[in-house]
Amino acid sequence: MLGSIVILKEGMMIDTRRIGLALMLLLPAAHAEDDLQNRGHDPFFQISSAIPDCPEPAGPRVSEAEWRRESHHRIEHGNHCWVEGRCRLPNAFTYDEEIADSARRRLQWLSANMPAWRQSTLWVTVWQRWMLVQGCVAPGFAVGPFIDALREVPDVERVIDETTAHPERGVPYARYRSAAPAPAPAPAPAPAPAPAPAPAPGAKAGDAGNGDRKR
Repeated sequence: MLGSIVILKEGMMIDTRRIGLALMLLLPAAHAEDDLQNRGHDPFFQISSAIPDCPEPAGPRVSEAEWRRESHHRIEHGNHCWVEGRCRLPNAFTYDEEIADSARRRLQWLSANMPAWRQSTLWVTVWQRWMLVQGCVAPGFAVGPFIDALREVPDVERVIDETTAHPERGVPYARYRSAAPAPAPAPAPAPAPAPAPAPAPGAKAGDAGNGDRKR
C-alpha cells in the first residue's frame, strides 16, 4: 500500500494511503470467503429493504490478513487534519459514530420530505468521514438529490454513490459472501446386533422355549 502524500496545485494534498484503503471498500469484486468481519467496528447499517434480492455489500468486513495489513494505518489517519488545526478530533475514525447518528436523523427527515428513497434496498458505511451508500434503487429514482441531502450531514467529507437500478446486470461494489457452513459430521455406524445366546448343554436345536408345548 502506498504511504505517501501527493502534492497538487494550489496546496491541495491527497493521502494516497487513504485512497488505497478506500479501494478495499469500493472495488466491485467478491471478497474471499474466509471469516470476513467488521474488525474496525466501523458504522455499517441497512437503511431500507424494499427491493428483494439486492446483493448485500461486503462493507467494512475484511479478512484477518487484510486487517493486519491495514490496521496500523488507521492509527495515523486524520492526524494531518488535526495537526493543521482544521479538525476537532485527532483521528478521522473518531468522527464516524457521530456521523452515523446524524445520518440516521437525516434519513428520518428525508423519509417525510423525500419518501421515494424508501423504495430501495440500501446500506450505509461510515469510514473515516466518508459515507458510502450501496445497494439498489427503483428505476427512475433521482439518486442525485438524495446523495446531496446526505452530504449535508455534519463532518462528512465525501458521500459516495454506489447504487444501481439494475442489479441483474451487476452491482458497483464488493458483494458479501458468508463463509460456507462446515459439513455435518457423518452419522455413526449402527451397532452390530448382539449374538444369539448359546443353547443349553444337551438341548436339541429348536427345543429352546418349547417345554410348555409338550404335555
